[in-house]
Amino acid sequence: MDKQTFQEKLLNLIEEIKKIPETKKKILEMLEGEIGEKYGDLRKGLLILQENLDSLRLNVKYLLFDLEATKRENTALKKRIEELGNSK
Repeated sequence: MDKQTFQEKLLNLIEEIKKIPETKKKILEMLEGEIGEKYGDLRKGLLILQENLDSLRLNVKYLLFDLEATKRENTALKKRIEELGNSK
């Protein structure tokens, strides 16, 4: 659910709460506030998770780049060792 849809549903809920008797309205208004807070916490958690995933993806790319460079260096060194061994 995106932010716009959530806001619309929350506003609809608030309008429905206004139609309820005063005694039950207080309880529902408290719940509405808690739901809004929980949604905000959930959004923050999701943003942190997305940032961490982006960071992990970048780290994996760096590791793969480093691995490929190491493989190339190994191949070049093996070739040089063979050339040195053949020239003796």
